[in-house]
Order: sequence, then C-alpha cells, then structure tokens
Amino acid sequence: MGNLDRKRALKLRFRRQLRMQRRQVEELGASAELRLENDFFKRLERLGKVRRFITSWILLLVLLIGCVVTQTRALRSQYQELVPVPGGTYTEGILGSFSNANPLYAIDLVDASVSRLIFAGLLAYNDKNILQGDLAKDWSVNSTGTVYTVHLRPGLTWQDGAPLTADDVAFTYHVAQNPDARSPLYSSWQGITIAAPDARTVTFTLPNPLASFPYSLTTGIVPKHLLENVAMVDMRSVAFNTRKPVGAGPFAWQAIELNGASIDSREEHIALRPFADYQGGKPKVSSFVVRTFRTDDQLVRSFKKQEVNAIVGLTDMPKQLEHDSDAQVSSLPLTAAVMAFFRTTSGVLADAKVRAALVQASDVPSIISGLPYATQPVREPLLHGQIGYNPAYQQPGYNLAAAQKALDDAGWIAGKDGIRYKDKQKLTFQLTAQNNGEYPAVARQLAAQWRKAGADVDVVVAPDEATFQNTLAYHSYDAVLHGISIGADPDVYVYWSSTQADVRSPIRLNLSEYQSKSADTALEAGRTRLDPALRAEKYKPFLQAWQADAPALGLYQPRFLYITRGPVSGLTEHAINSDADRFSNVQDWQVRQAYKTPQ
Repeated sequence: MGNLDRKRALKLRFRRQLRMQRRQVEELGASAELRLENDFFKRLERLGKVRRFITSWILLLVLLIGCVVTQTRALRSQYQELVPVPGGTYTEGILGSFSNANPLYAIDLVDASVSRLIFAGLLAYNDKNILQGDLAKDWSVNSTGTVYTVHLRPGLTWQDGAPLTADDVAFTYHVAQNPDARSPLYSSWQGITIAAPDARTVTFTLPNPLASFPYSLTTGIVPKHLLENVAMVDMRSVAFNTRKPVGAGPFAWQAIELNGASIDSREEHIALRPFADYQGGKPKVSSFVVRTFRTDDQLVRSFKKQEVNAIVGLTDMPKQLEHDSDAQVSSLPLTAAVMAFFRTTSGVLADAKVRAALVQASDVPSIISGLPYATQPVREPLLHGQIGYNPAYQQPGYNLAAAQKALDDAGWIAGKDGIRYKDKQKLTFQLTAQNNGEYPAVARQLAAQWRKAGADVDVVVAPDEATFQNTLAYHSYDAVLHGISIGADPDVYVYWSSTQADVRSPIRLNLSEYQSKSADTALEAGRTRLDPALRAEKYKPFLQAWQADAPALGLYQPRFLYITRGPVSGLTEHAINSDADRFSNVQDWQVRQAYKTPQ
C-alpha cells in the first residue's frame, strides 16, 4: 500500500505541475496576444493615418519647391533679362570653293568672304553703308581733286605682330598696278601714283579728278614684309594666299582642313581666331569657321543638322527650311540694279521707239510684287537716294495702251496673231537670263507682257553660270536680264559710257552698247566734280538722254539672302554694296545668350 500511495502522490504532483505550467503558458500567450494587440495591431491601424500624414507633408514640400521655382522663373524677367554674351563658335556655310584669300585676287563668294574676315582696308563701310576709316584715321583731297592724302591710325599691327605702315599700303597698290601680278584690279589703278612720305601717310595722285576714288580704298592691305621678295609673276599663286595669310582684319588665320574624297563632295573648313589688336575691337565670338559646300543640298542638309549657324550662296529660301521655325531670313538690299539691257546696235532693238514702247509695256510693280522679298524699284540708271537721282528723269510707268499706240505710230503693224511686223520684219528677239534665283520667272513675265504689246520674245535661260558669263563677255544676246553692282557712289561710267561698249575695252560692261555724246559728256563731268550739288547738276543731261533713248528697262534692287539659325546679335538688315559687306560689323556679332541682371 505504501508504494502505491507514493506513486499516486507523485503522479498527482506531476499533473499539478503540468497544469500549472500549462496555465503559465496560457497566461504568457494571453499576455503576449494582449501586448501584440495593444502594441502592434492597434498601432498598425493608426499607421495608415501616419503614412497619409507623412505623405501629405512630403507632397506639400514638393509643391512649395515647385511654386518657388515657377515663381522664380516667372519673375526672372522682372529682375533679369536674356542678353547676348561673348564666346562661342560662329560657323558659316558658303556655297562654292576656296582658292585665294589675298584681297588682290579674291573675287568669288568664298574667297571674298574669307579675305574680308582676315584683311582690312584703308576705308570700310559701317552698318549704315557709310564710308569710314578702317586702317585710316582720316583722309582728304586737295583743291583740284587729284591728290588724296590718307593718314593711318597709330599703333597698327599685322596679325603676326609686325608693325603695319604706309609702306605696306603703297606696296599693296603697286602690286595691283603691276601687269605681271595679274590682279583683277589692274585696270582700275593705272595712271595713279602712290607714295608713302612717312610711316603713317599715303598719297594717291590721280591724272584727273575722280569723285568716287575714296570708294576704291576698301581693298584689303597685304603685308610687304611677307611678300616683297615674291616675284610678281608668282604673286597670284604664292603659298601666302592659301596656307597662312596674314592680315589686319578682325580674324586671323588658324587652320584649313579638307574633307571629301572627290572634287564634287569636297569641303573646306577654314578656322579663324579673333585678332585682339583689330582696330575695330576684338571680335566677341571665340572663333569663326567658314565651311564650303559644292551643292545646295549639301549646304541645306548641314544647316538642318545644326552644323552651321548660317548659310550663304542661295538666292531663294529652300523648301526644306520653309517650315523650320528656327531658320531666320535676312534680306540685305544690294546697291545694285536688275535691268533688262537692250543691245542697241543691231536687230529690232536698235530702234529707240521699239525700246521705249517695251518700257511702257512693262508692268514693273507686278513683277516686284511677285518677288519673294520686298525691295525698291529701279526707275533710272541711278539708285534712289544717290547723288544725282532725279524723279523728273524716271522711265515711263506701265501703260500698255500707250505702248501699243507708239508701235502703231512707228509703223509696227499687228498681224492676226497679234505679233507686229514692219517692212516684212517681225518684231521678235531673244531675252537671255541666267538660271539663278528669280531671273527665269522674271524673264518669262516680261516676255508675256511684251507679247501683249505685239513683240514675240523667246526667253533663253543659260544652262549654267559659265555659259551665261560667256554670253555677257561677248555680248551674244539681243536683250539680257542681269544685275549690275552700282555701289554707294553714283559713278556709273563703266555701264553707260561709249568707251565701255568698245570691243577693245578690258571689261566692256556697257551691256546695252549704248552710245550717246551727251551722255558721255555728262558722265565724265559728273564723276570729276567733288561738290555734290554740282555733280548732281552735271548728271542731268545723262539722265535725260537715258530716259529718251531707253537703252534698258530698270526693274528692282536685288537682295543678298542670309539665312541664320535664330537671331545673330549685331546683324541687321541694311544696304550693302557687295556680298562680303555683310561683315561690316562682324566684330560685334554674338550668338550666345545668358540671363543677366540689368545694371
């Protein structure tokens, strides 16, 4: 019994301890569950509210930052402005090829552009097309109008650091005068004596007075110390002209790079750097690059790729750029005249009455309204605003009925087809035009207008520039539509003097082959008078003869088309005398912009 009692007691004790342990586990579990409920799940319920609270603060902070940024940008224009700043590279794409930077030979578009950037002349045109000193401080002429004296600015230097003196100026024009140098300027400088009495003075002694002479002093000056040992026969091809020219203009030569495997695809990249000692001030851009292109498509494609800041050499806005909002067109009016020149020495156009009738049958305002740019009409051989321009001697305006009556009175009778005849001779001739820009369309408009008056006009468009220039040189046309450069000065002697119609003339720019004794006398008198009022008076007989003889039909002033990607600070639309004159203030051009606080 005793053993059984002890076993039972032990078993009861074990069960009691087991129940106590189980109860303790249950109590611990209940306690843990209660704590989990109170410390986790109940707080977990509030976590969403906390998360929303934190998220709301973050969103509010972001909103505040956004408002501050937006307000700062919106108000920036109130206390800051976007202004041009120095720096950057300006790259100009030009149609053509580079061959010679020497200003004594640079004629083509690319050559003249590069030359103008590197070299400086005694005089230059400002951005209002007014002649002013460049290397020259001042200039004067004696009482007889035959001796011009030019004083150089002090402290002038070449881009290689050598001093620029009057000897360099005299050397430049002596090269132009030398026939062995074969400069295109040769004929313009014959008979003129150039001297350098001191380091800063140059004198030009002319055989006769010439009012327009100062306008000849814009040619770039070349360095004597680099070229004086070059034989004149080698001057045109010396390495200086293409490898490392040295001038005194706004930009100095840096390098040239040739790209392209063939002649048709070749491009030249000419890198220029600012010349710090340029008398007009150091250019504001960090570098200027000229890139050449052989075709219009290559030029436009490079512009679309934003490889160039501007393109030069086109006559019309390319269709590919018509909807490009960044492409900005500048039309710089040229001091030139587009005219239809009648060859007055043969054929039906030898009859002054026919020429006068054709002028009256020409609806010039209609032609101008059809051009892709606004421009001024040309109504006489001088441009509006020039010395001697006189509205009293303008060509007659459009009057088809008067033109038809004039032809009737002159014996030109209209046939059934409307074409006129006189003594079995048909009123017919060819009108030649270059295949460039608006010229073909203008020629066809004129032919259609003259057809209404009874003239049968065949429009001949030259297939290429070389053919057209050959046609001009040999005067192998009946009438030709062409633009002539007049310039700021009204000396139009080379275009209308009888001496310039002679086949022996070196340039033969009298395209109408116009001959008039009264006109010749007036042209000579006008160019030799320095007083503007007297000069204008002397030109009157020329204008009167030109009006009566109608050797040409004046149409309009052409433009120089300059397309840029966005605005170029400093570049303004103003009258220029040549394509390269777009650089009249290139040292002030800027292409970069930044916000600055106004002072």
